[in-house]
Amino acid sequence: MDKKLIPLHLLPIGGFGKVRQLISEGNARRRMLDLGLITDTKVESLRKSPSGDPIAYEIRGTVIALRSEEASKILVEAMINE
Repeated sequence: MDKKLIPLHLLPIGGFGKVRQLISEGNARRRMLDLGLITDTKVESLRKSPSGDPIAYEIRGTVIALRSEEASKILVEAMINE
């Protein structure tokens, strides 16, 4: 069964997703991995800043703000009823 992957920044506020792929390379990729964004990591989209960017996400019990440019390079599978 092929699940639809979406960029993390398109995950609705209050929604959950599982990390499936990182598109970024180099230092940006290393930073994402250091933050715990590895395959099957559960991510919750918490809230947007007043300007809409960055967005706060809960990752492994920690709240992290990512700009849309960074979050667009993290592909997640949206989770229902989590």
